[in-house]
Amino acid sequence: MAEPTTVVAFDQEQPARLLVDYLNSKRIHAVYVASSEPHRHGVALFDSAQIDEAKPLIEGFITNPYHQKYQSAAWKHGTQFTGNGETAFNINGMKAPFRGAPVVTAIFALCSLIFALYSIGFAMPVRYYLFIQPFPILLDTQQWWRTITPALVHLSALHFVFNMGWWVYLGSQVERKLGSVFLFALFGVSAISSNISQLMVSGPYFGGLSGVVYALMGFVWWIGWLKPNWNMQLSKPLVGFMLLWLILGYADVLWVNMANTAHLIGLISGCALAWLVSKISDLNAPNNT
Repeated sequence: MAEPTTVVAFDQEQPARLLVDYLNSKRIHAVYVASSEPHRHGVALFDSAQIDEAKPLIEGFITNPYHQKYQSAAWKHGTQFTGNGETAFNINGMKAPFRGAPVVTAIFALCSLIFALYSIGFAMPVRYYLFIQPFPILLDTQQWWRTITPALVHLSALHFVFNMGWWVYLGSQVERKLGSVFLFALFGVSAISSNISQLMVSGPYFGGLSGVVYALMGFVWWIGWLKPNWNMQLSKPLVGFMLLWLILGYADVLWVNMANTAHLIGLISGCALAWLVSKISDLNAPNNT
């Protein structure tokens, strides 16, 4: 039997394993192989006749390795990211989503610091300085940062982990594709609009990045529909989960208190931003200049 031909190699094991699973899902017989330095984790093909077919798929993976379709292929094949005594979930692997994403990193660090302070006995100072205030008090104090800072405060570990996971996963995609300024603007617009809306409905006692997370979900969902060539998509099961969670929150059947208005306004703001960005992109297209 012919030896497999290595077609690409990586510094880390995780991208090699993801690419192998994705190629196999496309009926291209690929396998993970240990390669020589400096790129020790290789992807090889058993059939050299499939190299031309695999080449554009490999190039697409290298361009956007964090696309959900690659992780979906890994889940389907049940890959365990281990081998040669190493694990993909090492420090370098954990750093990957933060590379080239300074806004994602900064918001993650701020939320983590505030949650740590909240958890070790500084809950009252966190609430006192960062919670939003009723409008009459805001107009008097002029502390307008409070329209944003509730998004940085998480009141439970489950809420923190859930929001940080989605923030890093979706935020890093948006930041790499559209830039740090855009992601910061999305964060600001969705935080302010969702926080003020929730204040109007339920008062000032709430916190969490959920409104921003729903804005990211709405943005990626709609931009994937409006601009499919941008390779930013949210799968139908995740869209269904997002909408179902929103409905269950309004139905008040969950075991936790939900900032439903913040979720809804965040979702709407994200969808609206996706529509606006797509229109601006169309106006700036070469055939329109």
